[in-house]
Amino acid sequence: MIVKPEDISFDERGLIPAIVQDASTREVLTLAYVNAESLRRTLDEGETWFWSRSRAELWHKGATSGHTQKVVGVRLDCDADALVVLVEPRGPACHTGARSCFHNEVEGAVHGNVETEESVDSSPKNFGDVLAGLYEVIEGRRRERPEGSYTTYLFNQGLNKILKKVGEESAETIIAAKDGDASALASEMSDLVYHLLVLLVERGLTLDSLGEELSRRASKGGVKDV
Repeated sequence: MIVKPEDISFDERGLIPAIVQDASTREVLTLAYVNAESLRRTLDEGETWFWSRSRAELWHKGATSGHTQKVVGVRLDCDADALVVLVEPRGPACHTGARSCFHNEVEGAVHGNVETEESVDSSPKNFGDVLAGLYEVIEGRRRERPEGSYTTYLFNQGLNKILKKVGEESAETIIAAKDGDASALASEMSDLVYHLLVLLVERGLTLDSLGEELSRRASKGGVKDV
């Protein structure tokens, strides 16, 4: 159901809570508040704007840090008094440098066999395994097209949209490299790799086909025949 901004129920202070989620992973990144003006700017500019209750002013997420958030979609709950903002994050969401503001476990809140962050294997994984796992997820999104998935959105938009995103992420990677910020560069390169994998799946290429080509080149004296 499509609703209009004027259908939103702001509270007595003119605010509504906005849950910000990574559009690709669905991870909750932060909870902030928006008023009518910050929502308008968010919708018009395609990046998140909020209302700071402590400073009593508008703030553009990432305006000083560079960790802006591209808006992919905005959803309103059934009571019209809470929003979910789906974004592509350009760096950490939290002012502490953490990817998500929700990184503290409340003592006594975990019961049964639910795994906490500490119980999950956090050892470094082979990069090839990470790529293969991500490729499988993307392939599944193309096949199943789950609603609300950013990857589904890309496949539904088609090849031209995917190519545009590859171009945008390439440019942003170049900018991050020139700025000399290692964290930003890693973030932008990760975005680029993800979109390249989407392109691979869209065009029916596999990681094995890339591996075979790189091996062929290496056997001739170098990955790029140099």
